[in-house]
Amino acid sequence: MGAPAWTEQRERSNTLALTLMRWIAVLLGRRVARAVLHPITLYFLAFGGAATRASRGYLARVLGRAPTWRERYRHVHHFAATILDRVYLLRGRFDLFEVQVTGVDHLDRVLLEGRGVLLVGAHLGSFEALRALGQARRGLKVAMVMYEDNARQINAALRAIAPEAELKVIGLGRLEAMLELDAWLGEGGVAGLLADRTLAPTGGEGVARSRTLRLPFLGAPASFSDGPFRLAAMLRRPVIFMTGLYHGGRRYELRFETLADFRQRPPRGPGAQAALDAAVHEAMRRHVALLERLCRETPYNWFNFFDFWATARPTRHADDVPTPPDAGAAAADLSAGGPVPGAGSGGRLRP
Repeated sequence: MGAPAWTEQRERSNTLALTLMRWIAVLLGRRVARAVLHPITLYFLAFGGAATRASRGYLARVLGRAPTWRERYRHVHHFAATILDRVYLLRGRFDLFEVQVTGVDHLDRVLLEGRGVLLVGAHLGSFEALRALGQARRGLKVAMVMYEDNARQINAALRAIAPEAELKVIGLGRLEAMLELDAWLGEGGVAGLLADRTLAPTGGEGVARSRTLRLPFLGAPASFSDGPFRLAAMLRRPVIFMTGLYHGGRRYELRFETLADFRQRPPRGPGAQAALDAAVHEAMRRHVALLERLCRETPYNWFNFFDFWATARPTRHADDVPTPPDAGAAAADLSAGGPVPGAGSGGRLRP
């Protein structure tokens, strides 16, 4: 089977470009750097090729009509603005932003129990905005989880953006990585990963096969992998959705919502695997439904610039997550807990 559509589209950013962006952002300041975004956006609209067409196609789906030129410009500019702000967020310049928090009690309840949690996000808004929460919650340990090739690329990019930043990246693909992630969560850490892209088959012995499902999304089926949720089930951790929505200017909003809780095992027996699959796929459906709702609410925050609905995608792939034969999962639990000092549901972060 062919590779997913997003892997066939070469990334436009590179270390040199990111280093230049850091130089502009740091030496000239955010106001001047944001002015540079306008010619960059115009260039992308004129010469973006497949990515520009994908943006137009997505906007047509989410808006229910052909997008205007202004709407297409706004979508690309939102993306460019979040890339620029990544420089400041990674350098700890949280004073430059106004960050609102919604639903953080979903996260606080788990953290108060001293347990780790998996935060599942998407290419929706800014995942780096989570660092603002870490600033408000002194001592909160946050790591990024991704596949090894992506981990190497993101490490190089992050070093170009913020050489002095303390960044924890756990690269999947090895048993030792699973042990590292389990230990990180066992110490009360938070691990975030993006769950809106699939990978091509890799095969391998002793590797659990995750499934890629075609689920309704903005009016047509799209491919989503259940790998992140199987990972949570294997590690017996709760799963909370997180995104940092960009609302223009200096305004961001962190959103949290519980997707599933895999801490309890179902009774062993012939129905254990079926119970696991049902719980994992229910969590997936909640995730996709939430993505659709947020896209319709804030359409310019969707940053997958490829044909997300392409049908030439793998139906399943190796997720490089070893799953013990007795792994199980409970049904998704959507109960929420109370907030802890720092920020309330709907409140502003107070570092």
